[in-house]
Amino acid sequence: MNERHDDLHDRGLAFDLARLRQLDRFRQPDRLRQLDRRAALGMLGGAVLIGAVGCADDGGSGGGSGSRTSATAGTTTTAATGGGEIPDETAGPFPGDGTNGPNALTESGIVRRDIRSSFGSSASRTVAQGVPLTIELTVTDNGTASKGAAVYVWHCDRDGNYSMYSEAVTKENYLRGVQAADASGVVRFVSIFPAAYSGRWPHIHFEVFSSLAEATRGSKSVKTSQLAFPEDTCKAVYATSGYSESVSTMARTSLEDDMVFGDGHDSQMATMTGNVSGGLNAKLAVRL
Repeated sequence: MNERHDDLHDRGLAFDLARLRQLDRFRQPDRLRQLDRRAALGMLGGAVLIGAVGCADDGGSGGGSGSRTSATAGTTTTAATGGGEIPDETAGPFPGDGTNGPNALTESGIVRRDIRSSFGSSASRTVAQGVPLTIELTVTDNGTASKGAAVYVWHCDRDGNYSMYSEAVTKENYLRGVQAADASGVVRFVSIFPAAYSGRWPHIHFEVFSSLAEATRGSKSVKTSQLAFPEDTCKAVYATSGYSESVSTMARTSLEDDMVFGDGHDSQMATMTGNVSGGLNAKLAVRL
């Protein structure tokens, strides 16, 4: 992979200061995202934790994997057992939503189901290669399906590159797309399984907007979060042709050490079905 893609996930003042000292070394964009909900709560610190000693767990998003997994290079069936509101997370340094450089949301053609190819009048029509993946997100708000809400998804390619940003693919805009939720709050995208790159657990970014009009206007999203993949699925995919670099990267990566999922990922772990030869399906409930 051509460059390090560490997403910046705030962990308090000490972590932020350390990250600022490291920015030049890692050559990442010189900006930190606003503290997400969980990080902000963490900064309230010791007083809250001391007062909470002995209290029952509230069933939130922190702690434990909360999933049972089993997979081979053939059929993959992974059932995530987490729940609760989807946490706010960093959009990372390569959002393509206008907050850090280019804006794919305002480009003609961004509203689409199949996000494997580049789009637009100046696009190369390059198609991203990899294990086929269908992404299905079900958006609800207080238990009610969010009909008409729009979801923008984006992720890296098989080589760990982000279109519009990474040197090898700055002229591409593939693996980015927007869909409006149906009456059940469901959006579906056809894509490929992303690589594992240094510093991060395999994941997909997404933003939820109140409507398709708001999304394509490049307005502020109502939720920014990330989807995580089960370890068994990742290993099955990375054993296939084209993902060789992800094998060694995955060996140095863990959910517990990931700067986004390390503080809890129950509500972000995808439920997986399918297989690497016929295609995988990732489903996630996005509770606002």
